[in-house]
Amino acid sequence: MTAIHILSGGAAQGLVAELSGALEARTGYGIEGEFGAVGLMADKLRGGTSADLVILTRALVTRLADEGLVDPTSIVDVGVVETALAVRAGDPEVSVKTESDLRDALCAADAIFVPDTKASTAGIHVAKVLDQLGIAGEVASRLKIFPNGATAMRQLAASEATRPIGCTQATEIIATSGIVLSGSLPPDYALATMYTAGVTTCAAHATAARVLIELLAGADQRELRRRVGFAG
Repeated sequence: MTAIHILSGGAAQGLVAELSGALEARTGYGIEGEFGAVGLMADKLRGGTSADLVILTRALVTRLADEGLVDPTSIVDVGVVETALAVRAGDPEVSVKTESDLRDALCAADAIFVPDTKASTAGIHVAKVLDQLGIAGEVASRLKIFPNGATAMRQLAASEATRPIGCTQATEIIATSGIVLSGSLPPDYALATMYTAGVTTCAAHATAARVLIELLAGADQRELRRRVGFAG
């Protein structure tokens, strides 16, 4: 089967998987994708990796369009994803309403599972939050950093730590078996990120890529987006 190739942030992996059957029914195309830290995915496109479609943060897709790598007429917002906390299924859920709650929860954890703190949306935010809370040094030895949120959450699910916690995009938490979405970050530390799709200027299957964008962002998929962790 011919497939369109996607470079995407991990936040959209669950949604793309849910829509693969609909794309095949409408176009006859399958989907091949690379999902990971948004900065790394953008750099792959810049480095010449073949792709028909990108799903990254709005800021990155706009930048790639300015660089001539994404067709600006194809750009469509998919939805907003928040960065949230996760715990293993069966562990007590963590509720953080205030800065103090968040500091206490992170300091109490004996392992903190997060995505790449230099290239991923959530990981960069976690590093910033730890600095703002003044606990970056205190918890550094407990940070478990993985290339992307999906891997970090799978490792959280398998962790044998006593009090582990995770922090990444809500969509990646919801899509991972063995963990549960524990709660949002408090307002002063929250992050809600708009994810946006666009067809690349080197797309070999641009028409099918545009159909996938219609599916990703269409009004008739609003409930699906909500279920997998998108808002807006």
